[in-house]
Amino acid sequence: MGVPNNAFVQIVIILITTALFVMSALSGLGKGVKILSNLNLILAVALLALVIVLGPTVRIFDTLTESLGSYLQNFFGMSFRAAAFDNTKRSWIDNWTIFYWAWWISWSPFVGVFIARISKGRSIREFLTVVLLIPTLLSFVWFAAFGTLSTQVQQLGINLTKFATEEVLFATFNHYTLGWLLSTIAIILIFSFFITSADSATYVLAMLTEDGNLNPKNRSKVIWGLVLAVIAIVLLLSGGLLALQNVLIIVALPFSFVMILMMLALLVELFHEKKEMGLSISPDRYPRKNEPFKSYEE
Repeated sequence: MGVPNNAFVQIVIILITTALFVMSALSGLGKGVKILSNLNLILAVALLALVIVLGPTVRIFDTLTESLGSYLQNFFGMSFRAAAFDNTKRSWIDNWTIFYWAWWISWSPFVGVFIARISKGRSIREFLTVVLLIPTLLSFVWFAAFGTLSTQVQQLGINLTKFATEEVLFATFNHYTLGWLLSTIAIILIFSFFITSADSATYVLAMLTEDGNLNPKNRSKVIWGLVLAVIAIVLLLSGGLLALQNVLIIVALPFSFVMILMMLALLVELFHEKKEMGLSISPDRYPRKNEPFKSYEE
């Protein structure tokens, strides 16, 4: 017997997820948040490795090579593509390019502040490597693997377009060896990703509420966790994904200008710190291995 896909079931899922991510946020960065984040990484790597091994391995790496080359060649063209004279492609751009542009901009305040919080004490080089470079490279492999997996199923004559968006992944897995295992890991991973995304957002909102307190009170975390749950339920009942898309695009557009100002402010602060600390490309003295970093403000 399948679980019905209705508002009641979706609200129950939201409430269960809320309880879990609030508990995770209450446990602190060193416990629940860290444990779930490590679990996400382990499960994601395991799922990717299984897909590569059980799927068309050679074709996956062929796709990775070709798509990466195409991406580098067409990066600027695709970045500015708006299909001004081709309405047949406009729908795809609206539902994917613009939506995910808005999605990441709307998430950037939470993600940026949270990553900055857990990256305290790291150098800019370490930050850029771990936060930008490595995830980008892994994303190339991830999309090549899963894209090839579904494309091959489609080419075998199975029409995946007849399935709902949320069912396509599992319909694809069903046509491969150990598909049940892949589906199980995927469900756990999706659930844990939701929890870690929400607990980080809760943590950041609590920090901002308490004027940047790096260790906000549990009361603030609980309040913001409940607020996020209520907002999710309201959006669900008022139109589901369409309402969410509209809200994201409305919020993201003005905030994109704020992000530009934030980038300029970062550059100004970096130059200011460089001047105050007397830094140069070739400093006269490097800090010792175990010497703690001290900013000019100290």
